[in-house]
Formats: sequence, C-alpha cells, structure tokens
Amino acid sequence: MASTTSGDILPSGGRVFMTFPDIFFIPEFVFGGLVWILVASTRVDAPNPLGWVMFVSVFCFVGTTLWFFIFICGGNQSSVWPSLDVGFHFLAAVFYLSAGVDLAFITYIYGEIVKPLPIDPLLKIYRLDIAAVVMCYVAILLYFIHAIFSAIRWKRS
Repeated sequence: MASTTSGDILPSGGRVFMTFPDIFFIPEFVFGGLVWILVASTRVDAPNPLGWVMFVSVFCFVGTTLWFFIFICGGNQSSVWPSLDVGFHFLAAVFYLSAGVDLAFITYIYGEIVKPLPIDPLLKIYRLDIAAVVMCYVAILLYFIHAIFSAIRWKRS
C-alpha cells in the first residue's frame, strides 16, 4: 500500500491550475478584487461600516495572492499546509460573510434613504453598491466551496 504524503495531496507549480479546489484561486482573485474596486469607488460616509468590507476584501485579496504564490512556488509541501489551507479559506469565507451582510444592510439603508431617481447621480453609487453585494456573495460562495473541498482533501491526507 502506498503512503500518502502531503506532496501527493497539495499541488505545486502548474498543477495548481488543474486541481479542483485550487482552481478557485483565480475566481477568488477576480471577485474579491471586484468587491474591493466597487466599494472603493462608492461614497463612504463617516459612520459607515464599509471600512470592514474594505479590510476584508483587501485582506483576502492579499492573503489569496500570497497563498497562490506559495502554491505555485511549491512551498506548501510540509504536513501542516493542508490544515492551513482549510483554515485560511474558512476564515476568508466567514470574513466575507460578515462583510457581505454589512454591505447588503448598508446598501438597503442607502436605497431606502436616498430613493434614487433615474436621473439622480446617486443612482450610480447605489448601483455600484448593489454590484458589490452580488460580487461579495459570489466571493463567499467561492471561498466556502474552496474551504469544503480543502477540508475533504485534508481528511484524506
């Protein structure tokens, strides 16, 4: 019976683009970056909790970038990396879930207070907020799926 080591479990190099849970790195970059860009392009008032959303999107974008380069360079071959992979993606999913709820609530309140008209310049900001909410929930889904399948891979190792 062949032994299973972490080298057999976690991909490195170009295999990152071909293994199932790790193929989510690219969509996580895209949708996390879109949340960051869309929230940064809207108007943020002083008592607005969108600072948490910005922190989460920047933290997860930078973390995913570092994680991706560690996987590409092959620095993930010790036995601790499968559990760290699960932990990072689960933490990112929880962070994005809390940020998504905050962002959806602020967008709802903004829509109720402003009541944007079709010619109102605030309608553009409202639509950017709605797009940011959608992208945030897509990012939640991607990080959650990545965490689930990383946990399955961790249990097999």
